Amino acid sequence: MTKHEPVLPLWLCEECGRPWPCAPRRAELLDGRDRVRVAYYLSLCLTSAGQDMSWAPADALRRRFLGWLP
Repeated sequence: MTKHEPVLPLWLCEECGRPWPCAPRRAELLDGRDRVRVAYYLSLCLTSAGQDMSWAPADALRRRFLGWLP
């Protein structure tokens, strides 16, 4: 089980303190998982993060949550 989970409402990693999803969590998410399911999960997270961080630019959040997917 990962310790790289988000701390809400700022969506920071509880393990390393970086913006979530951090690099270790990204690697875990992609490890052997269906990329469509990962994208769907992250889209749900993006929606929640957008509500929690309404002050953040929408494009920055999109890049943070989905822009790194291959």
